[in-house]
Amino acid sequence: MYFIAIMTKKGTLLVVDDNKAILNAVSLLGRSVFTKVIALSSPNRIPSEMEQESVDVVLLDMNFSAGINSGNEGLYWLRRIIESFPDTPVVLFTAYADINLAVTAVKEGAFDFVVKPFDNAKLTATLLSAMQLRQSKTEVKQLRAHTNALKEQLRWEYTLIWGDSPAMQRVHNIVKQVAATDANILITGENGSGKEVIARELHRLSTRGKEVMVGVDMGAISETLFESELFGYLKGSFTDAREDRAGKFEAAHKGTLFLDEIGNLSYPLQAKLLATIQNRQIVRLGATRPIPIDIRLICATNKNLRTLVSHGHFREDLLYRINTIEITMPPLRDRKEDIIPLAQHFLMKYAAKYGRSVHVIDEVAQEKLCGYSWPGNVRELEHTLEKAVILSNGERLTVSDFLFFASSSHPLSADPSNQMTLDEMESQMIQKALNQHKSNLSAVAQQLGITRQTLYNKMKKFGL
Repeated sequence: MYFIAIMTKKGTLLVVDDNKAILNAVSLLGRSVFTKVIALSSPNRIPSEMEQESVDVVLLDMNFSAGINSGNEGLYWLRRIIESFPDTPVVLFTAYADINLAVTAVKEGAFDFVVKPFDNAKLTATLLSAMQLRQSKTEVKQLRAHTNALKEQLRWEYTLIWGDSPAMQRVHNIVKQVAATDANILITGENGSGKEVIARELHRLSTRGKEVMVGVDMGAISETLFESELFGYLKGSFTDAREDRAGKFEAAHKGTLFLDEIGNLSYPLQAKLLATIQNRQIVRLGATRPIPIDIRLICATNKNLRTLVSHGHFREDLLYRINTIEITMPPLRDRKEDIIPLAQHFLMKYAAKYGRSVHVIDEVAQEKLCGYSWPGNVRELEHTLEKAVILSNGERLTVSDFLFFASSSHPLSADPSNQMTLDEMESQMIQKALNQHKSNLSAVAQQLGITRQTLYNKMKKFGL
């Protein structure tokens, strides 16, 4: 006995049989399961129909010539369908219960074999199973394509271009020396200088490289959400806690935890973080039992933490805990010899992403790129190249393709008295973006490559 689950009609069924009565009966039955049923009395039309329609399942008779019951015609068309449409399952239909023929058909690639006179429930169940196979194949292909796209994106996103500058070579040497250890790392540097990329490289080269790296933007976590986000919680521990949930520390167990913008963490929360790092265990909200954690800790900040310590805004004991090794990322303006290699890398990345044929930056444009101060560092360079690729029309980028030259092509002055501090530079960039986007904070945050919460914090800091 076959029990057919009620389900939403979906997909297209192609029925091929020279018996008009059977064709009509199967077509009627098929319409209770499939959105569309195509009925053919001759197999000769199979190729053209399947070229025009997206067929999900084929129900194919095995004999079409009068007096010939060998099933060879069915096998012939089965092979044709499999060759041209390998993802479409084929159910074979015959009035002769020949087990050898059934075995041959399955070996040839048929999904199943149904004998006439057919049982409605059995035929429906077989067609439904074939349809589920089709859906599974489609989902697997989509998942594979999505996975490959993500891999390609990650390949571009985190391909590290070290460059030839002495400053980056020093960073490279430090990374190679400390990556294999479990030492806590503090990465400092201006916004957009590549701190997260270095963190990912440290993780990749470490003994934990096959495990997960979990990133947390500390500037985007409010004080009320700090413990639930980092330590997790039990169901019912607060109003919206509808189920148990692991925090970021647990998620990073055996891997790497990357705490970005740690300089934005409030003083009270620093104590909780310090206790967790020292004890190597967390307690979920609503729980009493501690959970051991095994992580490699990497932190990053664009602030001078020693200055914050001297002003009483950052715990000195926490600073000692997180910077067993400190890596300072040089700003792009201090390693101009790396600008063109980076620009060429981003050019290739976005030319591939947007399907552009552009692959060269002309000499005049290169001079302009090297003469600019890049207050937004590598992130600004990447965004600039992305815009240029999108707006390009030929096979090379010229000065006119780089929009920032129209308004902000002004390197930092060589006169020390005219040089801006990092805070002044950040304040000017944020104010300019606010004016440009008419105080649309989402657009401003997107342009600057930071979260809305980080933008709020910086606006408050600079009084904007």
